[in-house]
Amino acid sequence: MSIDVQEAIQVIRDLHPVIDPDEDYLTIVAAEEKIVASESKRKKELEEAHSKLKALSRIYEAARVSSTRHASIPSQADHASLLNELDNSKLSLAKAISDAEGLVGSKEAELAALKEEARQLEAYDPAVEHAKELDGSVLRLQLIKGLGFEPINDPNKHVAKMLVRATSGDIHTVDLSTGISEFDNTQQLWKLANS
Repeated sequence: MSIDVQEAIQVIRDLHPVIDPDEDYLTIVAAEEKIVASESKRKKELEEAHSKLKALSRIYEAARVSSTRHASIPSQADHASLLNELDNSKLSLAKAISDAEGLVGSKEAELAALKEEARQLEAYDPAVEHAKELDGSVLRLQLIKGLGFEPINDPNKHVAKMLVRATSGDIHTVDLSTGISEFDNTQQLWKLANS
């Protein structure tokens, strides 16, 4: 396809009344100014968007870091396990304390009993206790038998007769129920014992 130069010139001449170079120049300058203004506005908006994006990225990163667990903080499962261990430890310590308190109570009771026993032992006089244990009538009876006199009881457990062993070895019987005075009976018993 070839363009005829004459035809082209004719087309340009026909368009000449429509084309106004001054007006076209002003249109082009206005368009360039709008393009420059638009580019500068777009560049400014782009810079603002970048700064907002950077700010939002920092906020996002801070939120991400704050929402994740620190290495020193245990996980939820580890925390639950630790709580269970601490509960078990608390229960075993409470039982140990209860057992220790029971042991302390029994030891206090034992201590009180030992203190009472020590007080009783300090107040204990063996001589007095020995004297209490000895029956006075048994001692008197042995003493009387040692002197050679042996009482004989009647069925009512009263002394009715006395056997007297004399120093010579003879044995005499004295009836104490005859009505003679005690003094006379005593005199007679000593007399027979010395014969």
